[in-house]
Amino acid sequence: MNSSVTIKRSTGKAHIKPSRVAGRTIVYILLIAACAIMLLPFIWMISSSLKAEKDVFTYPIQWIPAEARWKNYELIWEKVPLLLGFKNSAILTVCTMVLQITTSSLAAYAFAKLEFKGRNFLFLAYVTTIAIPWQVYMVPQYIMMSNWGLTDSLLGIVIMHAFTAFGVFMMRQFYMGIPNELLEAARIDGLSEYGIWARIMVPLSKPAVATLAITSFVFEWNDFMGPRIYLSSTDKMTLQLVLRLFNTQYSSNYAQMMAAATVALIPVFIMFVFLQRYFVQGVATSGLKG
Repeated sequence: MNSSVTIKRSTGKAHIKPSRVAGRTIVYILLIAACAIMLLPFIWMISSSLKAEKDVFTYPIQWIPAEARWKNYELIWEKVPLLLGFKNSAILTVCTMVLQITTSSLAAYAFAKLEFKGRNFLFLAYVTTIAIPWQVYMVPQYIMMSNWGLTDSLLGIVIMHAFTAFGVFMMRQFYMGIPNELLEAARIDGLSEYGIWARIMVPLSKPAVATLAITSFVFEWNDFMGPRIYLSSTDKMTLQLVLRLFNTQYSSNYAQMMAAATVALIPVFIMFVFLQRYFVQGVATSGLKG
């Protein structure tokens, strides 16, 4: 008797060794365990949001509250301007995301498909800026924005974050996989370079666009330091600054803080659910060429 596992297919027979099956099983078990470990903080956050303040840090942890306090989700809208934070964060995040997708895709098209002097050096110099920590140029950047009168303004943060070297690098790698013959045919038909970018490159790069959209959305939505440094008016506070009020005005009410944090995660979760198929495809294909 053959020790291998035989699988019949319409095209013939394939043999999978038991050792290979065991290896895959171990890999899947490890992946599931890793996912469970990463999800534990989120489960604790949701669990804590439904507890009384005195029960948040009880030990051992009570993962399922004996009596769920849904009132925490009502009080957070009354105690802090949470709706205002949602509004300002949505404006900042959407505007920045659209600008990053536009500027990154245009620059990536130039670096990937247009020939001009110093192209490779300029691309390398631009991508190298990814390695420079924000803390290095934080003070000069603040002085520059202050001289332009853009502090305490959502517009100032949008302008600062309108360009991303990571987005240019990722989209260029994706564009490198699009055949040049397709672009030449479009030029023969009379399309300009902007027309080729809008009608051919962008529609064909949905996975890369979705990947950049998710990364940009998550970063801007969760950004705390940028708004903390540049925004001082209460009416311009983003969601992350509003969440901080639970540590100042309400003596660290962690149960309500966890409720507010759970609500704040909903837009990110919805964004990922709708774009995750393109996100996975973009991550898998953006580095194949270049």
